[in-house]
Amino acid sequence: MAHSKRIAIIGAGPSGLTAIKCCKEEGFIPICYELTGALGGLWRYHEEDIDGVSSLMRTTIINTSKEMSAYSDFPPPEEFPNFMHNRKMLEYIMLYAKAFDLLRHIRYHLEVTKIEPCKDNEANGRWTVTLRSTQTEAISREEFDGVMVCTGHHVYPNIPTFPGEQKFKGSIIHTHSLKTCERFDGQRILIVGIGNSAADAAVDCAFVAEQVYLSTRRGSWVMGRTGQDGKPYDLDLLRRRNVFLLKFLPFDLQCKFLENRLTFDHATYNLKPEHRILSAHPTMNDALPNCILSGKVIVKGDVERFEENGVVFAGEKSVTEVDSVILATGYEIKFPFLESSVISVKSNRVHLYKRIIPPNLKHPNLAFIGLIQPLGGFFPIAEMQCRWFVQILAGKLKLPAKKEMEKDIESKSRANKKRFVDTARHTIESDWLPYLDELAEMFGAKPNLLRLAVTDPKLFWTCFNGPCLPYQFRLQGPHSWPEARKAILTSEERVYAPFNSTGKKLCEKKGGFISGKILFLILAMCAACAMYSRNYRRFISVIPLYLNLKGIA
Repeated sequence: MAHSKRIAIIGAGPSGLTAIKCCKEEGFIPICYELTGALGGLWRYHEEDIDGVSSLMRTTIINTSKEMSAYSDFPPPEEFPNFMHNRKMLEYIMLYAKAFDLLRHIRYHLEVTKIEPCKDNEANGRWTVTLRSTQTEAISREEFDGVMVCTGHHVYPNIPTFPGEQKFKGSIIHTHSLKTCERFDGQRILIVGIGNSAADAAVDCAFVAEQVYLSTRRGSWVMGRTGQDGKPYDLDLLRRRNVFLLKFLPFDLQCKFLENRLTFDHATYNLKPEHRILSAHPTMNDALPNCILSGKVIVKGDVERFEENGVVFAGEKSVTEVDSVILATGYEIKFPFLESSVISVKSNRVHLYKRIIPPNLKHPNLAFIGLIQPLGGFFPIAEMQCRWFVQILAGKLKLPAKKEMEKDIESKSRANKKRFVDTARHTIESDWLPYLDELAEMFGAKPNLLRLAVTDPKLFWTCFNGPCLPYQFRLQGPHSWPEARKAILTSEERVYAPFNSTGKKLCEKKGGFISGKILFLILAMCAACAMYSRNYRRFISVIPLYLNLKGIA
């Protein structure tokens, strides 16, 4: 009888749970180690500031909608809101864990202190995992046929230092330690940063603080959660037809098209960055513009230096008095339990093939899940990475030669540097749908749209013209899901269910982002240009003008 592979999974958050499930589907024996006493990872709120454990604020709400954030064979309950509070996210995670019998594979209160190759690793590829009990301090070691690191990249705070900081008499904390804002009642608060955590902290503090200052070096594009007709923005944005059409537009026009859809003038609000919207991760917040408009939040430039009672901002001479400072300055990517010879991390740049596997391993049985920053749902990304890696462990998917993997890594690194602003945050930035398709195609899970166009036109049109729901990746391939088609065609009912008991759209039906007729015309133009014109990119640039004339853009 063949040996069942034992796979160590580090972390029982959303990535760790789907890793357990994927291993079980291939007949492996997954053993998941969790540092704390409960599953949930980032989405389990805890009052304590625990070193080495991801954290969130009590008020945190997910930035991607439930349908676009779902595991590919487990739609969220229809009554759940479209943008879920962290308590609902944890409830969904628990439902998933119970539905697929994942809980019994988790061992709690165990810290992984070291992962190293076994003595005979060259021959069998096995790994030794050293563990420390956080309750008894007992040390133990176990051997595994593979390891999946699912600790994420929101664990170790990046804490910069500023000139004169030692003189400041107020408090300085990182958002990793920020749970609630009651302690800042009546204070003058400075928040350093302009990402999602910074915006959330600014808005929450604005309700209790005397004044909130938001310091940003380069500004940011700020998006809201609502899109066409008040539906979640990502249901309209993340569509296969959009990805297809944008291929024919120059980068500048792609950015202009998206920037014109934003709801307020970023220059007026002192938020407009020099970079384009597709060159950085946008900030997702519905309330920040209102807080700025009401004066509760004042946008400032970079911090030049600290003084005893406040800070001096770049371009200013006087001191702005503040009582407390909140650093929303991101996180460092590091793995203290692994030697640098196993995984290379420099300035948050992680050397991984497909953002998952170190290319230097003789045996490709070590994976890093979730080291990615997409504009889209994280759960589908982590799940796809796990499905892809488990196919490699099962011997059903073979990797290319090391030289080819290195070439792929270098190519993507160059493209990343060329497109995105040079910050630690954007070293792991990726486009959501192209990345999912890239992995899925390698093991046969990418939907075959041409075949669907012939065999199931209704499903084809929904998959191409509608939101790219994660369930599309269960239509075919390993461990396909018989209910995938139904989940795709009934998704709108789950979108509207939280609003009314019928689960149907009650308002007057309007034309969508791009109507069927306009889409058909655009596709015809694209095809004609591609076939008959060497300068089709110049010709295709008339599309945004056409959309503006139609009142769409």
